[in-house]
Amino acid sequence: MQRPHIGKIAVSNEFRQMMLEFTVTFLLEQPQDPVAFAAEYFQRLRSAERDIEDANHIDSPSDSALEDDALPPQGNLRQRRKSISAEAYNPEEDEDVAPEYYPKTDKERQMLRNACQNIFIFRSLDQEQWDDVINATFSKEVRKGEEVIREGDDGDNFYVIESGIYNVFKNVDGEEKKIYTYYHAGSFGELALLYNQPRAATVIAVTGGKLWAMSRQTFRRIVLQRAFKKRKMYESLISKVPMLESLKPYERLNLADALVPKQYSNGEVIVKQGDSADGMYFIESGEVQVTILNEDEEDIEIKRLQPGDYFGELALVTHKPRAASVYAIGNVKTAYLDVDAFERLLGPCMQIMQRNISSYEQQLIKIFGSKRQISDVR
Repeated sequence: MQRPHIGKIAVSNEFRQMMLEFTVTFLLEQPQDPVAFAAEYFQRLRSAERDIEDANHIDSPSDSALEDDALPPQGNLRQRRKSISAEAYNPEEDEDVAPEYYPKTDKERQMLRNACQNIFIFRSLDQEQWDDVINATFSKEVRKGEEVIREGDDGDNFYVIESGIYNVFKNVDGEEKKIYTYYHAGSFGELALLYNQPRAATVIAVTGGKLWAMSRQTFRRIVLQRAFKKRKMYESLISKVPMLESLKPYERLNLADALVPKQYSNGEVIVKQGDSADGMYFIESGEVQVTILNEDEEDIEIKRLQPGDYFGELALVTHKPRAASVYAIGNVKTAYLDVDAFERLLGPCMQIMQRNISSYEQQLIKIFGSKRQISDVR
């Protein structure tokens, strides 16, 4: 039977731009539940387009007078999509250059952290990313009467206020109206870190002051390149686990995205013998001690694990209580794979492991000591 000819499917520029905006937001937020995140994102987009007039209202802002923390950006979305763009960024092609560094006092660093930590694009940063972001923020002295940003101009920097008073103006029916005033604190322009879009308002210094600024390209390089490197590292860690070696590349990629960073301090218990097994761990940095209880209920060390090693992998299959305890030696950074996430992404564990059951069975025998003790696993 002859198959009908299917012509080339045309994809509108509006659709491409909409998906680009979503992709950039997704990469920056890195949500644990991608489906729920996507549903919420597009529901907000739909609601905003249904109520364009309300989205253009002018009220006193909570955190920023110029952008709304809600996703996606509010306003006349159909019109704004024509002027918003997110430059293509390929972390594989970007040069591995040393991160930018501008000296700061401890007080200045804490001020920047406090000012940014509740803004949505910063919420998912890990400690290393926070350090890089704060290091790359540069100072800008502002004179009285200086126009910091102008409504309609291209936006490329995000600003945090250390000192000074700043009035915010917006053009309403051809007239400049003051809509907000910052007093020695606050931030504005955060969406410039995501998109190349016209400024939503004008900010003018009422007094002299000091700002801290960061460019979009610097922020994207810090966040996206580090996320790319971490994903490649996670894929490499997963590929070293014998019971996961039969996974297809896209399945390993899904698992890499599901890994959650967890950190532990010296002597902290990571897993406890006898506790329920709910996931496995990969060691990113540091060293851990593995112990088992002897007949006198004393912890006996059986081995130590280094970066690149893993433990607790049987939790993905057996759901049996932990067979040993694991303690942090010094500061330890791990990547954690929850068994529920494993099953949600890849389906029932037994179906996955059936692809390489012989190799997996040898792993179990090595741990449990005999095949008779694992007869209930298959």
